[in-house]
Amino acid sequence: MSWPKNAWYHAAWMHEVTDRPLARTFLNEEVVLFRDADGKAAALQDRCCHRATPLRLGEVTELGLQCGYHGVTFDGGGTCVMIPGQDAIPSAARVRAYPVLERQEIVWIWMGDPALADEAALLVDYPWLDDHEQWPHVHDMYEVECSYQLLIDNLMDLTHIPFIHRNTIGGGSQQGQVNATMDVTPTETGVHYIRWMENIAPPPTYVKGAGFAEGTMVDRWQEFEYIVPSTVVQWTGALPVDLGAKENRVQDGGFNLRLYHGVTPRTDSSCYYFWTPLNGYKPHDPEATELLYKEIAFTFNEDLEFLEAQQATMAATPDLPLVNIKHDKARVQANRALEAMISGDGQS
Repeated sequence: MSWPKNAWYHAAWMHEVTDRPLARTFLNEEVVLFRDADGKAAALQDRCCHRATPLRLGEVTELGLQCGYHGVTFDGGGTCVMIPGQDAIPSAARVRAYPVLERQEIVWIWMGDPALADEAALLVDYPWLDDHEQWPHVHDMYEVECSYQLLIDNLMDLTHIPFIHRNTIGGGSQQGQVNATMDVTPTETGVHYIRWMENIAPPPTYVKGAGFAEGTMVDRWQEFEYIVPSTVVQWTGALPVDLGAKENRVQDGGFNLRLYHGVTPRTDSSCYYFWTPLNGYKPHDPEATELLYKEIAFTFNEDLEFLEAQQATMAATPDLPLVNIKHDKARVQANRALEAMISGDGQS
């Protein structure tokens, strides 16, 4: 597996990074995240330069992150600022620090050349995360035993939904969902696609959320954009057929949610899956927001069972080819965009 290093990756939700060390592995590198005494987020290599003790075993003090073995302390930039019982600090006493950026409830990390880290290079702008009034949401993160690219592939081909997710977002007409009309458009940063399923029965999750009356038929859309290297943003919903959803999706009386997916490589065969469903249909109903989260969590766990099984099978049969079908169009474009970024990265 390969990935670009010179890119911003989702490291944590902001609320996860506190004054207690948080250990995570990104792109096969062990990292520890913490907030200093001023509340600023920092990320260091999880290895003290004295005796290679993992810094995650230490604690945060007024001066920085203190190694739990001998008390050697490092600031957020990786510089050693204190050695107990010793005034002189060797110039080599430092650990690698990774650039971090906090924005829209996300802590981003740059795993490549620090000199190339640029806020302007952050391709993902998701302002809905800042709008809890109109788009309330609940955050979550899963550690998944599959490659990050396999998880992104899953989001690029939704024809699996009526098969895996029959009891949530995939109920209703199986044939109507598989035969959705689909427009795929490559972008400068990945690929965009939108699927329309017209005059179709709403699935169980939509009925629970919007309260569609029995027998109501809807026009349903699924709009996704993949942004290299590892983010997918989504707007999904349905309106009764007489409301003309294709002409105007922003209407009362239906179901709609936005979903943020951040997929960060952990190792060659595992990843972190950061996600949050944003309630756009009953934003002032906390019970609706909680129900939406539970429905999506159940759905995602169905995905993860299949993805982890796929990973294991692919690892056991690495020489057997995979066959593309017409529904892979968006996935193929996403893979091409990622490959182009990797080839131009120089650090993959």
